[in-house]
Amino acid sequence: MRISIITATYNSAKTITRTLESVKSQTYSNIEHIIIDGKSTDETLDIVRNYKHVSKIFSEKDEGIYFALNKGLEIATGDIIGFLHADDFFPKNNIIEKIAYTFKKQYTDILYGNLQYVSQNNTEKIIRNWESCKFEPNLLKKGWMPPHPTFYAKKHLYKSFGNFNTNFKIAADYDLMLRFLKQNISTFFMPEIIVKMRLGGVSNRSIKTIIKKSREDYQAIKNNKIGGFFTLINKNISKISQFSTKKTPYK
Repeated sequence: MRISIITATYNSAKTITRTLESVKSQTYSNIEHIIIDGKSTDETLDIVRNYKHVSKIFSEKDEGIYFALNKGLEIATGDIIGFLHADDFFPKNNIIEKIAYTFKKQYTDILYGNLQYVSQNNTEKIIRNWESCKFEPNLLKKGWMPPHPTFYAKKHLYKSFGNFNTNFKIAADYDLMLRFLKQNISTFFMPEIIVKMRLGGVSNRSIKTIIKKSREDYQAIKNNKIGGFFTLINKNISKISQFSTKKTPYK
Protein backbone atom coordinates (compact mmCIF):
# COMPACT_ATOMS: atom_id res chain seq x y z
CA MET A 1 0.00 0.00 0.00
CA ARG A 2 1.53 3.26 -1.15
CA ILE A 3 0.84 6.42 0.82
CA SER A 4 1.24 9.77 -0.94
CA ILE A 5 2.09 12.78 1.22
CA ILE A 6 1.61 16.14 -0.48
CA THR A 7 3.46 19.22 0.79
CA ALA A 8 2.79 22.68 -0.64
CA THR A 9 5.65 25.16 -0.22
CA TYR A 10 6.28 28.82 -0.88
CA ASN A 11 9.34 30.52 0.60
CA SER A 12 9.34 27.88 3.33
CA ALA A 13 13.10 27.67 3.90
CA LYS A 14 12.79 28.40 7.63
CA THR A 15 10.60 25.39 8.40
CA ILE A 16 10.75 22.91 5.50
CA THR A 17 13.77 21.00 6.82
CA ARG A 18 11.85 19.76 9.87
CA THR A 19 8.99 18.71 7.61
CA LEU A 20 11.28 16.83 5.23
CA GLU A 21 13.21 15.16 8.03
CA SER A 22 10.01 13.92 9.66
CA VAL A 23 8.96 12.22 6.40
CA LYS A 24 12.44 10.87 5.65
CA SER A 25 12.65 9.27 9.11
CA GLN A 26 9.36 7.35 8.79
CA THR A 27 9.74 3.61 9.27
CA TYR A 28 7.19 2.87 6.56
CA SER A 29 8.99 2.46 3.26
CA ASN A 30 6.28 2.85 0.62
CA ILE A 31 5.85 6.62 0.81
CA GLU A 32 5.53 8.98 -2.13
CA HIS A 33 6.45 12.49 -0.95
CA ILE A 34 5.33 15.16 -3.41
CA ILE A 35 6.47 18.78 -3.17
CA ILE A 36 4.33 21.38 -4.93
CA ASP A 37 6.17 24.69 -4.83
CA GLY A 38 4.75 28.11 -5.75
CA LYS A 39 7.98 29.29 -7.39
CA SER A 40 9.81 30.13 -4.17
CA THR A 41 12.42 32.90 -4.27
CA ASP A 42 14.27 31.77 -1.15
CA GLU A 43 16.26 28.55 -0.56
CA THR A 44 13.24 26.26 -0.30
CA LEU A 45 13.91 24.32 -3.51
CA ASP A 46 17.64 24.01 -2.79
CA ILE A 47 16.79 22.40 0.55
CA VAL A 48 14.14 20.11 -0.95
CA ARG A 49 16.48 18.87 -3.70
CA ASN A 50 18.94 17.67 -1.05
CA TYR A 51 16.41 15.08 0.15
CA LYS A 52 16.53 11.98 -2.01
CA HIS A 53 13.36 10.52 -0.51
CA VAL A 54 11.28 13.21 -2.23
CA SER A 55 9.54 11.50 -5.13
CA LYS A 56 8.36 14.47 -7.18
CA ILE A 57 9.08 18.21 -7.18
CA PHE A 58 6.85 20.56 -9.12
CA SER A 59 7.50 24.30 -9.05
CA GLU A 60 5.54 27.04 -10.79
CA LYS A 61 3.51 30.07 -9.81
CA ASP A 62 0.01 29.21 -8.69
CA GLU A 63 -3.06 30.93 -7.27
CA GLY A 64 -2.82 29.66 -3.71
CA ILE A 65 -2.45 26.64 -1.50
CA TYR A 66 -5.57 24.79 -2.66
CA PHE A 67 -4.49 25.08 -6.30
CA ALA A 68 -1.15 23.61 -5.21
CA LEU A 69 -2.76 20.76 -3.30
CA ASN A 70 -4.98 19.96 -6.27
CA LYS A 71 -1.88 19.69 -8.46
CA GLY A 72 -0.50 17.22 -5.97
CA LEU A 73 -3.71 15.21 -6.03
CA GLU A 74 -3.56 14.96 -9.81
CA ILE A 75 -0.04 13.49 -9.87
CA ALA A 76 -0.24 11.38 -6.70
CA THR A 77 -0.08 7.63 -7.33
CA GLY A 78 -0.64 6.40 -3.78
CA ASP A 79 -3.54 4.28 -2.61
CA ILE A 80 -3.89 6.65 0.36
CA ILE A 81 -3.35 10.42 0.28
CA GLY A 82 -2.51 12.79 3.11
CA PHE A 83 -1.09 16.30 3.44
CA LEU A 84 1.81 17.64 5.47
CA HIS A 85 2.20 21.40 5.27
CA ALA A 86 5.56 23.13 5.22
CA ASP A 87 5.09 24.28 8.84
CA ASP A 88 4.10 20.81 10.06
CA PHE A 89 5.89 17.62 11.05
CA PHE A 90 5.24 14.11 12.32
CA PRO A 91 5.98 13.78 16.06
CA LYS A 92 7.18 10.15 15.75
CA ASN A 93 8.90 8.11 13.07
CA ASN A 94 6.25 5.38 13.00
CA ILE A 95 3.18 7.53 12.28
CA ILE A 96 2.78 6.49 8.64
CA GLU A 97 3.43 2.85 9.51
CA LYS A 98 0.57 3.00 12.03
CA ILE A 99 -1.69 4.73 9.51
CA ALA A 100 -1.01 2.05 6.88
CA TYR A 101 -1.55 -0.74 9.39
CA THR A 102 -4.84 0.78 10.55
CA PHE A 103 -6.16 1.18 7.00
CA LYS A 104 -5.48 -2.51 6.38
CA LYS A 105 -6.78 -3.77 9.72
CA GLN A 106 -9.93 -1.63 9.88
CA TYR A 107 -10.80 -1.78 6.16
CA THR A 108 -11.50 1.92 6.36
CA ASP A 109 -11.68 4.56 3.61
CA ILE A 110 -10.85 7.57 5.80
CA LEU A 111 -8.62 7.94 8.85
CA TYR A 112 -7.89 10.93 11.08
CA GLY A 113 -6.33 11.56 14.48
CA ASN A 114 -5.27 14.28 16.90
CA LEU A 115 -3.30 17.45 16.24
CA GLN A 116 -1.12 19.68 18.38
CA TYR A 117 -0.39 23.32 17.66
CA VAL A 118 3.08 24.30 18.84
CA SER A 119 5.02 27.54 19.12
CA GLN A 120 6.73 28.81 15.98
CA ASN A 121 10.04 29.24 17.79
CA ASN A 122 9.81 26.39 20.30
CA THR A 123 8.13 23.27 18.91
CA GLU A 124 8.26 21.63 22.35
CA LYS A 125 5.82 24.24 23.64
CA ILE A 126 2.21 23.12 23.07
CA ILE A 127 -0.21 26.02 22.47
CA ARG A 128 -3.36 24.18 21.46
CA ASN A 129 -4.34 20.53 21.76
CA TRP A 130 -6.91 19.32 19.23
CA GLU A 131 -8.25 16.01 20.52
CA SER A 132 -10.77 14.56 18.15
CA CYS A 133 -13.19 11.66 18.67
CA LYS A 134 -14.92 8.76 16.95
CA PHE A 135 -16.92 9.91 13.94
CA GLU A 136 -20.70 10.04 14.08
CA PRO A 137 -22.64 11.69 11.24
CA ASN A 138 -24.72 13.88 13.61
CA LEU A 139 -21.52 15.61 14.79
CA LEU A 140 -21.22 17.47 11.49
CA LYS A 141 -24.36 19.51 12.26
CA LYS A 142 -22.86 20.38 15.64
CA GLY A 143 -19.87 22.04 13.99
CA TRP A 144 -17.47 19.15 14.50
CA MET A 145 -14.65 18.47 12.08
CA PRO A 146 -11.44 16.42 12.23
CA PRO A 147 -8.09 18.22 11.96
CA HIS A 148 -7.37 18.32 8.24
CA PRO A 149 -3.58 17.78 8.57
CA THR A 150 -4.40 14.39 10.13
CA PHE A 151 -6.96 13.48 7.43
CA TYR A 152 -5.96 10.52 5.24
CA ALA A 153 -8.29 9.20 2.54
CA LYS A 154 -8.19 6.65 -0.23
CA LYS A 155 -7.42 8.17 -3.60
CA HIS A 156 -10.59 6.89 -5.25
CA LEU A 157 -12.64 9.17 -2.96
CA TYR A 158 -11.15 12.22 -4.68
CA LYS A 159 -12.15 10.74 -8.02
CA SER A 160 -15.70 10.20 -6.74
CA PHE A 161 -16.30 13.37 -4.71
CA GLY A 162 -13.83 15.89 -6.10
CA ASN A 163 -10.71 17.78 -5.07
CA PHE A 164 -10.47 21.09 -3.20
CA ASN A 165 -12.98 23.73 -4.28
CA THR A 166 -10.73 26.67 -5.16
CA ASN A 167 -13.61 29.13 -4.86
CA PHE A 168 -12.73 28.91 -1.17
CA LYS A 169 -9.52 30.71 -0.21
CA ILE A 170 -9.34 29.52 3.44
CA ALA A 171 -12.03 26.91 4.08
CA ALA A 172 -11.61 24.51 1.14
CA ASP A 173 -10.27 21.83 3.49
CA TYR A 174 -13.40 22.09 5.67
CA ASP A 175 -15.62 21.94 2.58
CA LEU A 176 -13.79 18.86 1.28
CA MET A 177 -14.06 16.98 4.57
CA LEU A 178 -17.77 17.79 4.84
CA ARG A 179 -18.24 16.56 1.29
CA PHE A 180 -16.48 13.27 2.07
CA LEU A 181 -17.81 12.64 5.57
CA LYS A 182 -21.48 13.19 4.72
CA GLN A 183 -21.24 10.19 2.39
CA ASN A 184 -21.77 6.64 3.63
CA ILE A 185 -18.03 5.97 3.90
CA SER A 186 -16.17 3.94 6.51
CA THR A 187 -14.26 6.34 8.76
CA PHE A 188 -11.83 5.56 11.58
CA PHE A 189 -10.44 7.72 14.39
CA MET A 190 -6.86 6.90 15.40
CA PRO A 191 -6.50 8.28 18.97
CA GLU A 192 -2.94 9.51 18.58
CA ILE A 193 -1.18 12.78 17.78
CA ILE A 194 -0.52 12.40 14.07
CA VAL A 195 0.81 15.88 13.28
CA LYS A 196 2.32 18.85 15.08
CA MET A 197 1.64 22.23 13.49
CA ARG A 198 3.41 25.50 14.12
CA LEU A 199 0.84 28.08 15.20
CA GLY A 200 0.31 30.91 12.76
CA GLY A 201 -1.33 29.36 9.69
CA VAL A 202 -3.23 31.28 7.02
CA SER A 203 -6.60 30.76 8.73
CA ASN A 204 -5.69 32.49 12.02
CA ARG A 205 -3.40 35.40 11.16
CA SER A 206 -5.72 38.36 11.76
CA ILE A 207 -9.24 39.34 12.78
CA LYS A 208 -10.01 40.12 9.13
CA THR A 209 -8.86 36.67 8.07
CA ILE A 210 -10.83 34.98 10.87
CA ILE A 211 -13.99 36.80 9.74
CA LYS A 212 -13.36 35.76 6.14
CA LYS A 213 -12.85 32.16 7.25
CA SER A 214 -16.11 32.17 9.21
CA ARG A 215 -17.95 33.39 6.13
CA GLU A 216 -16.38 30.64 4.05
CA ASP A 217 -17.11 28.04 6.73
CA TYR A 218 -20.77 29.08 6.67
CA GLN A 219 -20.84 28.82 2.89
CA ALA A 220 -19.33 25.32 3.09
CA ILE A 221 -21.96 24.33 5.65
CA LYS A 222 -24.77 25.58 3.41
CA ASN A 223 -23.27 24.08 0.24
CA ASN A 224 -23.09 20.67 1.87
CA LYS A 225 -26.53 21.00 3.52
CA ILE A 226 -25.37 19.84 6.93
CA GLY A 227 -26.60 22.70 9.12
CA GLY A 228 -26.81 26.44 9.44
CA PHE A 229 -25.73 29.33 11.65
CA PHE A 230 -25.93 27.15 14.79
CA THR A 231 -23.40 24.81 13.19
CA LEU A 232 -20.98 27.68 12.58
CA ILE A 233 -21.33 29.03 16.13
CA ASN A 234 -20.70 25.59 17.62
CA LYS A 235 -17.70 25.07 15.35
CA ASN A 236 -16.05 28.22 16.66
CA ILE A 237 -17.03 27.71 20.31
CA SER A 238 -15.66 24.16 20.33
CA LYS A 239 -12.16 25.49 19.62
CA ILE A 240 -12.00 27.14 23.05
CA SER A 241 -11.68 23.79 24.79
CA GLN A 242 -8.58 22.98 22.71
CA PHE A 243 -6.61 25.41 24.86
CA SER A 244 -7.46 23.31 27.94
CA THR A 245 -6.41 19.85 29.07
CA LYS A 246 -10.03 18.98 29.86
CA LYS A 247 -11.93 16.85 27.36
CA THR A 248 -15.20 17.91 25.79
CA PRO A 249 -17.79 15.74 24.02
CA TYR A 250 -16.56 16.81 20.58
CA LYS A 251 -13.88 19.08 19.18
